[in-house]
Amino acid sequence: MTVSEMPADAPAAIGAVLYDLATRAARRLPRDMSLTSAATLATLQRTGPRRITDLAMAERVTQPAMTALVRVMEESGLVQRRGDPSDRRVTLVWLTEAGAEYVRRRRRLGIQAFERLIGGLGGGEAEALLAALPALEHLAELERADRGEGSEQQLGSGSAESR
Repeated sequence: MTVSEMPADAPAAIGAVLYDLATRAARRLPRDMSLTSAATLATLQRTGPRRITDLAMAERVTQPAMTALVRVMEESGLVQRRGDPSDRRVTLVWLTEAGAEYVRRRRRLGIQAFERLIGGLGGGEAEALLAALPALEHLAELERADRGEGSEQQLGSGSAESR
């Protein structure tokens, strides 16, 4: 079935379920830092070092807010500022190993939460999710492209575990 063959309200119904699921999943994660801080670390993990202005645009916050956020994360050892080797006038924000480990740990916790929920599904439902996996992966690629990130792999791996 193509999208055009679906009932008119099906994309909105699917979108509502995915949105609610993602929102609830985010609420299950540790609350040891703000969602914006965690998202900024994940962006650095995905895209590499960035200027503060680029991070502010990516996370949809003001440049002064991102500067303050980076300062706190720098004091916590999660990021560091370094000069851009190609342009000494530019300072880039780099993810430290501690920041990368934080992103990996948070991701593992999120995956484990979904694994527990999926474990509660009936066989047919689990099979339906498995059959939907290619469509869900494509949906994630479309979302990355919509954000201007292209189809690069999160955490640099092609496995479903690391995305």
